[in-house]
Amino acid sequence: MHIQEINPIVSVDWLQEHLHATNLVVLNGTISRVVDADKPKITEQIPNARFFDIKKVFSVVDAPFPNTMISVETFTAEAQKLGINQNSVVVVYDELGIYSSPRVWYMFKAMGFDTIAVLDGGFPAWKAANHTTGVKTPFNGATGDFQGKDQLQLFKNYEGMLQEVENEASIILDARSEARFTGKIPEPRKGLRSGQIPNSKNLPYTELLYNNQFKSKEELKALFESFQIEKKSFTFSCGSGITACILALAAEYAGFNKYTVYDGSWTEWGSLYKEINH
Repeated sequence: MHIQEINPIVSVDWLQEHLHATNLVVLNGTISRVVDADKPKITEQIPNARFFDIKKVFSVVDAPFPNTMISVETFTAEAQKLGINQNSVVVVYDELGIYSSPRVWYMFKAMGFDTIAVLDGGFPAWKAANHTTGVKTPFNGATGDFQGKDQLQLFKNYEGMLQEVENEASIILDARSEARFTGKIPEPRKGLRSGQIPNSKNLPYTELLYNNQFKSKEELKALFESFQIEKKSFTFSCGSGITACILALAAEYAGFNKYTVYDGSWTEWGSLYKEINH
């Protein structure tokens, strides 16, 4: 079996049905969260999954802000090491459900690669459906022929955001919780001030999910339309560029195609931007 095309979000039953397709690559895109430090590590995985290391491999490790997007050349080389080919169909999952897997989806999109999907509900949904699992093992198969194409304009940088806050044709949506967006609770990163990007609005990523799976297309469409878009484009932000990609995936799934993600998000903006007191 050879898969030709794929929707941006797939169910665990779809993946189980296509698990033995010749061109399928399953990636585990989990990020360890500081708050989960005491939780036991998961030793199982979806059969033949390969670990996509966002933190140590697919980010600029010595960048001043976390999760900074890498170059096309580096991404291409590292994706090839994971055995990914030009004709691969990639499904990425997350051990937390829906958290960091959409970031992987978005990075591939920024490489001009569209045959990638996020597993709805992630590993918890896979386990709940009693689908088969295997033991985690490092990938050591053949090198792939993946070739990234520069679509990095899908990521906004700080200079781009300075223009974006003045751009009336754009809507900035922040995926952080309402309490963080309004500054009622401090930012989790030590020394980072609270606040929000000027002219931004709040759409917590949790609003897009129900039981850690995406709401229906219709519900997601209504959520985005509630911001009165009038054909305006979206720019998605969050704490450090991870959960903003959940908004991007939901927007894509709901039929919106004019959007970008602010790579540095609040960690960068809150560090660099000095508000002018009038």
